[in-house]
Amino acid sequence: MIGSTGALAVRQLAYKVNDLAAAAEAHHRQFGSGPFFVLRHVALASSVHRGTARPFDHSSAYGQWGSVMVELVVQHNPDDSALHEMFPWGSGREGLHHAALFVEDLEGEIARFERDGAPLAQLSVTSGGTAFAFVDTRATLGHMLELYEPTAQLAGFYDFVAAAAMGWDGTDPIRELG
Repeated sequence: MIGSTGALAVRQLAYKVNDLAAAAEAHHRQFGSGPFFVLRHVALASSVHRGTARPFDHSSAYGQWGSVMVELVVQHNPDDSALHEMFPWGSGREGLHHAALFVEDLEGEIARFERDGAPLAQLSVTSGGTAFAFVDTRATLGHMLELYEPTAQLAGFYDFVAAAAMGWDGTDPIRELG
């Protein structure tokens, strides 16, 4: 949510990885993050990349890293996407893809970023109805930004991941979600 200073706070850092389990184990070892909750083949109702409907078959692992959620993401299909703009299919490259922000008005913020020179790269909607947008801020930030409205379902998931990290003893660092 927008903070008292009017700033859009970073809620998540997301990294493109090649192997979810290996990346989650490594992140946990290096930073103490986790536990990581894996959602395979995130169900989408729609996905539009640069104005064209395209499949975006991806899986993600979500863990807590201090006060910020960390997402590790792998795309399973070779189709164009905001992820593949930075990490082309088959390149094997990994790295920071986006920082995620909660916004009060998704369409309004997409338009504002567009006016500021950061065009919409991709707009996807989960089967549960949560819309997320990648705006292309690579020219100014070196990575994309992901924007979404903090629906009760989404905010609840963030709270669930953060709560799992509270007092966590480091066991069972990778957990499958249904």
